[in-house]
Amino acid sequence: MEAKETILNTEDIHKATDLISAELGKPVIIENKNFELVSYSSTFEDFDQTQQKTILSKKCPSFIIDRLKKEGIVSRLDKNPDPIRVHPIEELGFHQRVVIGAKHLGHTVGYVWVQESDRWMEEDEMALLEEVTPHIGQLIHHMYAKTNAKEGRKEELLWQLLHHEYGSESQFRHDASLADLGIPERFSVVVFSVTAPQYINLLEYLEETVHRFKRHRSLYYLTSEFQMVLVLEGKSNDKFSSRDLARDFIDSVKYEIGEESFYHFLIGVGKEYTSLYYMRKSFLEALEVIETANFIGPRPESMPREFSKLGIYRYVAALYEKNSSEDYYSEDLLILIKKDAEKQTDLLRTLEVYLANNGKGKQTAQELFIHPNTLNYRIKQIQEITNIDFADFNMKAYLYTELLLLNNVDSYYQRYKAASL
Repeated sequence: MEAKETILNTEDIHKATDLISAELGKPVIIENKNFELVSYSSTFEDFDQTQQKTILSKKCPSFIIDRLKKEGIVSRLDKNPDPIRVHPIEELGFHQRVVIGAKHLGHTVGYVWVQESDRWMEEDEMALLEEVTPHIGQLIHHMYAKTNAKEGRKEELLWQLLHHEYGSESQFRHDASLADLGIPERFSVVVFSVTAPQYINLLEYLEETVHRFKRHRSLYYLTSEFQMVLVLEGKSNDKFSSRDLARDFIDSVKYEIGEESFYHFLIGVGKEYTSLYYMRKSFLEALEVIETANFIGPRPESMPREFSKLGIYRYVAALYEKNSSEDYYSEDLLILIKKDAEKQTDLLRTLEVYLANNGKGKQTAQELFIHPNTLNYRIKQIQEITNIDFADFNMKAYLYTELLLLNNVDSYYQRYKAASL
């Protein structure tokens, strides 16, 4: 009884784990309801293969979880307050053990596993485990309540910083210190936004990628209804390291969820900064990229995701509004649209690729999959039927911007097409 009272009076879950293990004389592991490691007995080294993997990776292997669910053990733990003996699964390195659900206010918050490969537990040992497990459930609940409160405070502080609700940087640093919020010395803000409400579930998959990424890299993330905002921390003395980290993370997301799902995200990357004063600026830059992408509806990979590379894309919305309000059209582009429609030529696309490649014939021909002589013929045709002067930089810059609108804003192209008839 003395051992039970000692366990019930212990407020440290790691100490409680060691006390249970010492009293039972067996290795003990405690997991939360998601089978993630909470604590394990530090005085025992005789863990089986599955428990070793759990300790190293901080989570029970997924194939074991699937097996336990398939055999109905997980559902029994939720419904049954008594310990359950789970027989060995030798081929998976899973020795015989006893497991009991740790509950708090009637809800399962975790599991207590006792390995009994050397001998079965006696009735009095089972009774002890059953009597102390509610206290373990309470400790698990309190542990995560504290963590969630601290994480909630961190999120609140970051949102306030992104929305410029802090009067001074010194006040923010003080509050961040109290909330145990590490302040990055070099950072970039990245925003993921779903393209439509029906894809909101993708944010859950994105969050899983974030958790895997956080094991090796430093980042904070915030979620709203249709967006996720990430603050990626670079190395203090390594210029552009947070930008490179953003690129790595985006590549990881694309790999994890697949291209089809990936392109249901609009992604913006703000510039890298080294002062907290500019965190909001990086956030607004990321949002501007997303707003621009949402406006033009770009083809996959056609528009830069990084604000620093946005370039002329920053002005397409303003140009669209001006041209639409004045009912303006480029006569040269109207001529090419009409020619393509009548003769099934591809002059408009040729012009776009030629300008995008800065007039480099070899690159343009390769991208269009045509012979250089065919390209030269098309360029000659364009010069003959329009007033385009390829030696005039201003004209080329203007035409390229118009072409961005034509090829990305469908309604704008339809207006041009109708005007050319």
